[in-house]
Amino acid sequence: MISLSHSEKGTTSSTAATKRLARAMMVSGGEFSLILACCNCVERQQQVLNMLTEFSSADIHEILLSPATDTLYTAMTTGIGATQPEALMIRGLESVTEINQLLISTNIMRNQFQKEFRFPLVLWVNDEILRKLVWLAPDLKDWAASTIRFDVPQNQLVEAEQQAISA
Repeated sequence: MISLSHSEKGTTSSTAATKRLARAMMVSGGEFSLILACCNCVERQQQVLNMLTEFSSADIHEILLSPATDTLYTAMTTGIGATQPEALMIRGLESVTEINQLLISTNIMRNQFQKEFRFPLVLWVNDEILRKLVWLAPDLKDWAASTIRFDVPQNQLVEAEQQAISA
């Protein structure tokens, strides 16, 4: 069973990370910046996005990538059209079939992002995508000041698994 103290600690760290994300988006103020939000659980991503509305009044657009997405730049320009949102969240990288090619092409086109987009770009990644970014798109990865983590602490995952097994 997940104890109350572990649950509270997880909620506190998630709230702090969500506030950091809101602050990072606000600081960009009309300029391109890359923010990496790392979360291995898609449901947790949605919880964070719901909580983000409490800490940010920004007009945040969201694009959910399909498995067939081949370039991030095209997905973004198609998704936002002629508008320049205050912030843009990209989710679904883990579902992209040709993720290696997408990351390589994004790394090659990275300067175009800075020229075309005047808003913070939040890429939701999991640990696997983060590792691929380091190896396949190191220049793009270096643009991100730091990675904001939203994962459930490992001890909570182990306890939850043990609870499910014993149930």
